[in-house]
Amino acid sequence: MPTLLIWHGYKFRFYALDIDEPLHVHIVKDGKSLKVWLQSLEITTNKGYNEREVARLLTVVAERRDDWMGAWNDFFGV
Repeated sequence: MPTLLIWHGYKFRFYALDIDEPLHVHIVKDGKSLKVWLQSLEITTNKGYNEREVARLLTVVAERRDDWMGAWNDFFGV
């Protein structure tokens, strides 16, 4: 499970078992979880984050999306 970034305590990561899903990132902190498709920036799962947090987190993902899509491809051998 590679961690791509730790930002203000938020951990942005992939899970190794997610190979069969579209490119995405999980964001976890304090028992909360957010899952975002990298290509569309669509939120697929939100457990506990408020709208303000989600907006901030989506900005971080958007800024790093291209790099993280490359990291996904490298990690999963795509």
